[in-house]
Amino acid sequence: MADQINQNSSTGATNGDTVSQNDPEAQSTGQSPARSTGSEKRSLLAGLFPFLRSRQTSSIREELTDALSDETGSDTAFSAEEKAMLNNILRLRELRVDDVMISRADIEAIEYSTPLGELLELFESSGHSRMPVYVETLDDARGMIHIRDVLNYITRMSRQQPDGQDQPAAAKRYDLSKIDLTTPISELNLMRKVLFVPSSMLASSLMARMQASHIQMALVIDEYGGTDGLVSLEDIVEMVVGDIEDEHDDEELSLIRNPDGSYTVDARAELEELEKLIGAGFTQGEDSEDVDTLGGLMISALDHIPETGAIVDVLPAYELEVLEADSRRIHKVRITPRNGDYFQS
Repeated sequence: MADQINQNSSTGATNGDTVSQNDPEAQSTGQSPARSTGSEKRSLLAGLFPFLRSRQTSSIREELTDALSDETGSDTAFSAEEKAMLNNILRLRELRVDDVMISRADIEAIEYSTPLGELLELFESSGHSRMPVYVETLDDARGMIHIRDVLNYITRMSRQQPDGQDQPAAAKRYDLSKIDLTTPISELNLMRKVLFVPSSMLASSLMARMQASHIQMALVIDEYGGTDGLVSLEDIVEMVVGDIEDEHDDEELSLIRNPDGSYTVDARAELEELEKLIGAGFTQGEDSEDVDTLGGLMISALDHIPETGAIVDVLPAYELEVLEADSRRIHKVRITPRNGDYFQS
């Protein structure tokens, strides 16, 4: 989430660059088209043309899949970055909303009666530009509030207008003491709509709906109408182009190697990522088949949330110790290798 994504966590704000609707190359890459010389490698779109022309014997998807597996080094072959992005695009139609959503436990939201001053503090501490608004619990979500609308409200209410007349822009003055920070957000009239979608919805369908409605945040609901998670447009785009970090995203070290050779990690670390950073052994066994994160693996093996200090014996290659947990989830884990050969230098 990215509006909630700072992991984010976060959970981060959504401030993506606008892509021209009239530029097919910009849309295919998610970036503004770059100018290139004849000596530079052909663009991603140009590399697609040979496969778009021959549609008589097979579908474009099949031809593109074959092209991505081409290891001959021909001039139509894609670079590693292009292959990764195109593979993500092909995979996007198979992803469901629950594959990309931020879980309920990680949603940062604001209660309907929260005063303006507290709202400003939450925006500052979270780094988000949008936050859901609810009444009493997240199961009764009413919409979202955008920090831009809050700043517009403060500007409008603090502007001085002597004798009821607007002054020229250069002469305008602002008196922030006119802002009542105790005013609840329910009285500010600043709420925007959010989408409510089921977890089974395809991510590509949600992206199309977001683009059509100009709403960039969706709350994922279960069969009973309760809130399961949150998805932003940035979350879906990141599934194709990779993580998008702006100047407000916190750079957190998700994995720390301790002097004794163990690792301290966030329990939300993905198992596949841990294999890249540490070594093999995280995705083996039945318990890892239906989960994505280290914390999920530990809870799946135990069928309950372990307490701080618990040792979870689920991986043959590693000892897992819970460093921090509460009644809802595991936060921090220490990973100690049983065999030093599993660790990469």
